[in-house]
Order: sequence, then C-alpha cells, then structure tokens
Amino acid sequence: MAPRTNSTVSPISQSSTASTHPPYLNSVGYLSRKALPIKRNDAEPLTRDDVQFDLLSYIFSDTRAVFTTPYPSKSPKIPFGELYVSALYNSTKCSKVLKDKMLETPAFGVELAKISLLTNVGRINTTMAFFPEMKTALRTYHPVPSLQKTDGNAQDAPRIKNCLKAALLPSELKAVPPSTPEEILGKRRAGHCPPTSVVNLIFVLANHAAPLASTHFDGNLNFLDLFIPGKKFSSADRGRAFLWLLYYYLESSDGPNPFNDTYAQNHPGKAPVLRRLTESELRRENVDIPQEIEWGRMMSNQRNAFLQRLVSSIEYEKKAKAAAPHFISVTPESNQRRSRPQRQGYDVAKDDGAFLYYVPSQESPATVVPRPQPKVLHNPPPVGPLRIEERTMLQHAWHIASTTDPLLDSDEEDLDEHTRQDYSPRQALPLLSSTTPQHPRSITHATNPSINFAKLTPVRTHCEPINPNLLKQGPNGL
Repeated sequence: MAPRTNSTVSPISQSSTASTHPPYLNSVGYLSRKALPIKRNDAEPLTRDDVQFDLLSYIFSDTRAVFTTPYPSKSPKIPFGELYVSALYNSTKCSKVLKDKMLETPAFGVELAKISLLTNVGRINTTMAFFPEMKTALRTYHPVPSLQKTDGNAQDAPRIKNCLKAALLPSELKAVPPSTPEEILGKRRAGHCPPTSVVNLIFVLANHAAPLASTHFDGNLNFLDLFIPGKKFSSADRGRAFLWLLYYYLESSDGPNPFNDTYAQNHPGKAPVLRRLTESELRRENVDIPQEIEWGRMMSNQRNAFLQRLVSSIEYEKKAKAAAPHFISVTPESNQRRSRPQRQGYDVAKDDGAFLYYVPSQESPATVVPRPQPKVLHNPPPVGPLRIEERTMLQHAWHIASTTDPLLDSDEEDLDEHTRQDYSPRQALPLLSSTTPQHPRSITHATNPSINFAKLTPVRTHCEPINPNLLKQGPNGL
C-alpha cells in the first residue's frame, strides 16, 4: 500500500482541504500537543529557539495599555506584560520571598513571567527545574541563559504551575472559574470585565486549541502552534496573534481590536495573518549570544559535578551501611521434613518464624600500635609467697584480747593469719585423744627401723601459765 500524503496548506489561507490522515490525526491539537513540551536531557541548556525568546520579547515589550486590570492600579488600563506580572504577584501561592524579589528587581519579575507563560501554555512541563542543586530524580535540571540574567536560580516548574493555578480573580477564589471559551464570552457579554484572570484564560485557550483552530485560524493552525519552533512564522506576527486572542476574550469580541491587521479587520473573529519567513530571515531569529552559551556550559558543568558528588556520597553511605553490624532474617523452608514427629499436646504454627542472625562489622580491625613500656626505676619486689612474721605467745594473747568481741559467737569471728597458725596444731588434738596410746618406738620402729629413739629429744607437752599482769603492760612490756 502506498504511503498516504497530506497536502500542505498555508496558514494564512482560509480554504481547507480534506486530510487523508487517520481520524485521530485529523485534529491539529493532537500533533501540536505531541510536539509542544520541550524534551531535553538533564543539565542541557534551553536555547533561545527552545523558549522562542523573540516571541516572548515581543509579547512582554508591547506597551499598548488596553487590558483592564482587576487589581488596584494607577491606571485602569495596563499593557499585557504588567497585567501578567501582577497576576503572578497576587496569586495566593506566590511566596513572600518571591514577591519581595519581584518588587526589588522588576526585571526578575519579567523573566519569571516569561518562564511562567511557557508553563502556562504547556511548553515547559512539570518535570523541569532551574537550579543545579536539585536532588530528586523526578525532574531534570536545565539552565535558561536568556531568562536567568537577573537571578541564576528560578522556581521549578511544579511550583510555578501551582502559582499559576492560584492566580484567580478575587471573585473566583470562592467560585469555580470558567473553563470553556463560551463561558468566558458569556461572562464578558454579561458585563464582567475582565471575565476571568489572564492566567486562567491562557489555560482555557491551550485546552481548547483544537476546536478554536477553525474559529480563529484556517483550521491548520491553532493556539499552541504560536509557541512551537519550526513553524517558520514571524515571531512578531505570532506575538500579535497571541495578544489579539487575549483582547478578544478579555475585553471585547465585537468591537475593534487594537491588534487587528487589514485581514482581521475585514474578517471579524479571525486572527491576524501570519507571514512565513525566508531561510535568511529565519536564521536571524532566536540567535544565542556567546555570553549565554558560555554561561549555559558553565551551569551544565556545575550540575554534572554536583551529580558526581551526590552519587559518590550515596555509594559511600551504602558501603558503610553494608559494613556495619546488622541482623539478617532467614526463614526456614516450609516444605522441609521434620526428623521427629510433633507432639500432639502442643499447637504448631503453620509458618515458622524467621530467625535473626547477627552479622558483625566487615571492616578490618584497626591496627593497635603497642606503646613503649616505661622503665622501672626501682627494684621489683621478690617473687614468691609472702612470709608473715610470727607473733610471740604474749603478743598473740594481747591481740586477741584487744580485737575480740566477747558478746559474739566465736564461729562468727573473722580469723586472721596468726589465729589460723595457732588453731591448726590444735585440730590434731581430738584425733590423737580418740586413738589408743602407743609407744612411739613400736609404731615408728615398725615403719622405719633405722630410727634411733635413744637419741630423740623429749617433746614439751604442756605450756606454762600466763601471768595476767603482763597482759596489762602490752606485748612490748617484756
């Protein structure tokens, strides 16, 4: 089957031909919405051609004060740029820091309004951010050199869109704002001026770009095509058509439009004609200057360096966490047979609980450097059991009399070493008294015939009585 072709029709022509594309492609809004969002990799700068810088400059530099302001102002009619900036400033989602920055630096407010307008029509989607230190993986960073000259960091797209959705008229804060072009025109004919906020009007025009293509254009061009590069239409003509549409819905749809050209004046309800550019004229539009190219490259390098540091820190944290001591859970296999039958007197759970095993730290222990031992300046004490000097009988008696409590039982008294030495020989006396007395000669001679008992010295078997007067003098009074 031969490929289907579609004849190219000039947007300025008011005649239309039947399209041979499938039904879902016949809508000009489908192709426009597919090509509308800017698609760039992370850290890739947005050029002047991406944002259509000349188109934005024409729109915000127009000085014709023809739009009614819904907010207190010195003049009831203001230009579009001032109207759009005031709508952002009066949004309930605009932070105080952002408001102070807009008042302090009016050029910053204009740059923010240009980025917000691209978000308003859907050219910048909510996956973009404009500061390099962004950590979330849900968005991509993009420097915009042509729109970040007063402040390097701007709000990310989700915050900008939240600010836009809250930019409503005071009468719309507690009511539902109009959501179709017909509702806006109905409120305007009912005497409401403006019938809605400029931000809400742009949302409505972007959402109804396909049905309005044949209403205000020739059917092959729609509202979203004004912001898409590659259409080869003059930036000034596209800017004038944009302002014409806003005046048509906000101010008057029946009276004269200050943005009319000859064609729009002779054809009520039709936008001004868009002129196609030649190749030489097209090359002179949206040209990046060297300073912006260099700044975009510098911010891209800054972003890449930040990502490298972020990845390194995450990997280091993972390694440190894996090396730290922790517990691991091991669940025994449910189909493993038990070697012993279960007792019937206990309830056995169907699923065995997991076991926790302690995993020690995987880091190698730190090397312990032995410290030098200090030199001993004195002679070490002699090695061996300590010998306690024995007391004399008088010294021991004096010690017992001065340290023993007569009211306590003798079994509860603590014995010192001298008492033990005195008490040990006495333990053998009951044993000797219970045996039959025998002459030492018969016992010892039977066991050791070589002993001569005639030469043995007789042993003293009793002690002399102690004089009580000596106890009063102390152990050293002898």
